[in-house]
Amino acid sequence: MIDSNTLPPPQLAILVLAIAFLYASVGFGGASGYLAAMSQFFIAPQIMSSTALILNLVVSFIAFVSYYRARFFAPRLLWPFLLTSVPAAFIGGLLEVSTNTYFLLLYLSLSYIAVRILFFRSISDEDTSSVRPLSLGVALLCGAGIGLLSGIIGIGGGIFLSPLIVLAGWGTPKQAAASSAAFIFVNSFSGLLGRAMSGSLELGVLGLALLPLGLAGAWVGSRLGSRYLSGAAVRRLLGVVLLIAVVRYWGEFLLS
Repeated sequence: MIDSNTLPPPQLAILVLAIAFLYASVGFGGASGYLAAMSQFFIAPQIMSSTALILNLVVSFIAFVSYYRARFFAPRLLWPFLLTSVPAAFIGGLLEVSTNTYFLLLYLSLSYIAVRILFFRSISDEDTSSVRPLSLGVALLCGAGIGLLSGIIGIGGGIFLSPLIVLAGWGTPKQAAASSAAFIFVNSFSGLLGRAMSGSLELGVLGLALLPLGLAGAWVGSRLGSRYLSGAAVRRLLGVVLLIAVVRYWGEFLLS
């Protein structure tokens, strides 16, 4: 088992770079991808979750800046969810669950989202007339649920928020990407604070060595996603990224 004071293997370094690139292109921090990658190298769960959240902060911030500069950020798609998700993520970060439990929760959710994103039609970035009004009550409830689950698992939660916004018709794919990036940054910070207070935050040499790779991948991916990829391309890329992760997990789960 790799500890926090060991440099990451080259294979893991390459994976983190690729994950940051792919996830930042759709406004994500990539925590679920980092967790899946690190789990293949027998890294302790505590180190995995702490490192994933730190990487989330860096990658999601860069992604948000790119989408904000491209004028895709809509505050109405962020603040209602944050009102309840931040305290819920903090509470989730205080809770401890087994490795099997948090991976099961994560991949059950991602499996549903991947299928909906790839096989059900949603509005495009050009079809703004189809955007539906956001219900404050629904947003508050969804924010609390996403925040709690995110804090428990150790992710930022944007991977749940972005598909929710698109599937519900509350915003376009790129608006969802901008909101999810900001959502991830704030919730990751809240989750990290909860872990720090509970004494379960551990980064070390491993996390520090992975940060520059996450930064580089996020910078390139977020610029491509916000400026050059179409809304449909971003949506398909999101679905493919999720599908790769869930197929790999369920394949290993069934063979174990």
